[in-house]
Amino acid sequence: METLSNRGIDEILQKNIIIVGGGFFGMYLAEQFSILGHSVKLFEKENNYMSRASYNNQARVHNGYHYPRSILTALRSRISFPRFVNEFRDCVDSNFDKHYLISELLGKVSVRQFRMFCDRIGADCDYAPAKIQNMVNPKMIDACFTVKEFAFDAFKLRDIMLQRLDSSRAEYHCGFSVEKIEKVNQGIIAHVRDVSTDEIQEHYADHVFNCTYSHLNYLLDNSGIELISLKHEMTEMCLVDVPEECKNSGFTVMCGPFFSVMPFPSVGLHSFSHVRYTPHYEWCDRPGEKYQDSHEKFDKDTKTSAWLYMVKDAARYMPILNECRYERSLWEVKTLLPRSEIDDSRPILFRPNHGMQGFHCIMGGKIDNVYDAFDAIKKINII
Repeated sequence: METLSNRGIDEILQKNIIIVGGGFFGMYLAEQFSILGHSVKLFEKENNYMSRASYNNQARVHNGYHYPRSILTALRSRISFPRFVNEFRDCVDSNFDKHYLISELLGKVSVRQFRMFCDRIGADCDYAPAKIQNMVNPKMIDACFTVKEFAFDAFKLRDIMLQRLDSSRAEYHCGFSVEKIEKVNQGIIAHVRDVSTDEIQEHYADHVFNCTYSHLNYLLDNSGIELISLKHEMTEMCLVDVPEECKNSGFTVMCGPFFSVMPFPSVGLHSFSHVRYTPHYEWCDRPGEKYQDSHEKFDKDTKTSAWLYMVKDAARYMPILNECRYERSLWEVKTLLPRSEIDDSRPILFRPNHGMQGFHCIMGGKIDNVYDAFDAIKKINII
């Protein structure tokens, strides 16, 4: 009887995998699948990797503090934080002090509740030194805490992932948009458009992973697959030069219609966001309704900064922020699961075999969600 060689067995076990989207999630999954021995092709529509949501965000490496109304999200952040910091230490900026400020006036969490929450998730939380307390308006801020939270440099993270992909067997391509998928026998044919020429190529895959974040439903709509319910926000993240006293610090007021100011390592400035003014408007994707292309909407949008509103409100809590110098804004479509509106949770979205066997949609609300995403894929043993 003929027996299979080890090489033959490997060929049978090996899968052809296409990753749609070259943000951090797509790059990380491409590398991990390649390490497992699969044949991987990654396609990114833009001219560079990690150029949209993976860059246009607050660059926060979460350690749980941000989610006092979602214990599960906070605990998952606590687990992922040391793993991410250890794995990507060369792109993590830990050389600043992070402070969480509690305002009970309009907030959804009290000082006592925040302390109890930190104890519950095992997160370091100490009262901030006098120099920080002296920066705030005591009529608006009830307590100041110093915590352990970092930021990441998206450019360095991208370069690390490119080096790792270079060392893997994965293929990766910029300037190619996966426009449509269709089922063929036991596999999937992906119709891939060369953005520069509009030429369409066809690529076969056993599995296709849709990691396009705000553009998830674009491929579904083009392929005749039911849309996933998602909420989108057109958001503005301001980049500012902060006063000297704030250079080595980050501040977040919890938890309500407040603001956050954090180092943004990629460009040596601070990001400045506001719960009320960072989202300019919103819209939703719903099954059975006409799809609105979020990237097309982004390109056509007239962008008018809300910086003056942000800083005026923030200065009520920290008067020193009036001295910030506005540089520019990062604009992006932020995408959430509708359920996140209730408790501010950030679960991953994972829809295996969504509308088609072998087609999987995956999305995370923050960068360290990537570990939960990969664990979810491994648990159901689809590859």
